[in-house]
Amino acid sequence: MTAAGGAAEVLPIAGDDDVVRVRQLVRAYAQRVKLSLVDQTKLVTAASELARNTLIYGGGGSASVEVVSDGRREGVRASFADEGPGIPDTTLAFADGWSSGSGLGLGLSGARRLVDEFDLDTGVGRGTTVTVVKWKR
Repeated sequence: MTAAGGAAEVLPIAGDDDVVRVRQLVRAYAQRVKLSLVDQTKLVTAASELARNTLIYGGGGSASVEVVSDGRREGVRASFADEGPGIPDTTLAFADGWSSGSGLGLGLSGARRLVDEFDLDTGVGRGTTVTVVKWKR
């Protein structure tokens, strides 16, 4: 998979306004690659949950959004990184219905179901990075 269309745009996530800006940026990229309205909504919803998690559980961080290509199709890749405490139990974090707070209620498992690719890199004391990709159908 390669980046297509230039460098990723990076936005800080330090407050609620930043979560809104991330949602808007992800939607703009989804429209740029002509994702269907349903797929745009899925990607933006997942991005909103992940941006909020970055803010609430990671103490803030950043989001990176870019167009990617696998040679046959284009998509949008969004990464959310923080330097927070990390996720001590990823099995529990992916359990349906489990939440440690009051986000959209999707949790990581819900966000994972909304996208085509989902990668979680976390460790206690080293923060968390979640990268998702939604491909154009």
